[in-house]
Amino acid sequence: MNTLITVVGPTAIGKTSLAIQLAQHFKSDIISCDSRQFYKEMNIGTAVPDKKELATATHHFIQNRSMFEDYNVGSFEKDALQKLDELFKVNPIQIMVGGSGLYVDAVVKGFDYFPDVDPKIRANLTEELSSKGLPFLQKELKELDSITYQTIAIDNPHRVIRALEICIGTGSPYSSFVNKEKRKRNFNTIKVGLRAEREIIYDRINRRVDIMMKNGLLKEAKALYPNKDLNALQTVGYRELFQYFDGNWELEFAVSEIKKNTRRFAKRQLTWFKRDDNTIWFNYKEDLSTIISTISKLIK
Repeated sequence: MNTLITVVGPTAIGKTSLAIQLAQHFKSDIISCDSRQFYKEMNIGTAVPDKKELATATHHFIQNRSMFEDYNVGSFEKDALQKLDELFKVNPIQIMVGGSGLYVDAVVKGFDYFPDVDPKIRANLTEELSSKGLPFLQKELKELDSITYQTIAIDNPHRVIRALEICIGTGSPYSSFVNKEKRKRNFNTIKVGLRAEREIIYDRINRRVDIMMKNGLLKEAKALYPNKDLNALQTVGYRELFQYFDGNWELEFAVSEIKKNTRRFAKRQLTWFKRDDNTIWFNYKEDLSTIISTISKLIK
């Protein structure tokens, strides 16, 4: 039976490094399911694997799209499954890695079906986000679909707009389309999680942000600033620097907000991934041989 080894965990924990080592051991490719690393215009702020890392194992879905494209989790599910079908013909063991829980679930469990809605609805919601702010849209979602309001990442504008456009466009709550029958998978999944004490995770995040700034995140964000309203750029690391460019924040404060919001994101990631009781958790410093041994025993 085909097996997909999926590496999950909070940001900056070392998922990329482990995925590469597993790919080298099992002689497999790597499917990336980081929802921001798809975009070729976004590099430093999304912690894209460097050239050396990309050269040590074949990666898919890294900077393969433009941020100007309308690419979502449903599209990724379709593309990833198609790519996995191709890869499994060569090797029955493949690796997937990423911190975007929704995208991981889309591949492993299946993505819920949502009807197409008028694109004008999203355009109107995006305009409301710009003119009235996220709290206005959050309040609207709470009124239309309290279940979704309580379960999605409510501080993520993209998620809020997506839920609202379904509510408005279909006349039914977004939550009414969730958890329906999904397409069966032709592979088993072994989900491996990396964990560490919260203080360690937070320290790694803070140091990563400092490295990003040193490597040119400010310059990258400045180049992207004219397109700051794009959904792809409603992302921690860019959003805060746009506030600096707008003259609302000092640079030092913007960087501190990147760190704070990334820590909050890591906390949400852990909450998401810990819902799956089948995930096998390892300390981020666990010996590679132990992880490989555990996985090998589970492969059927």
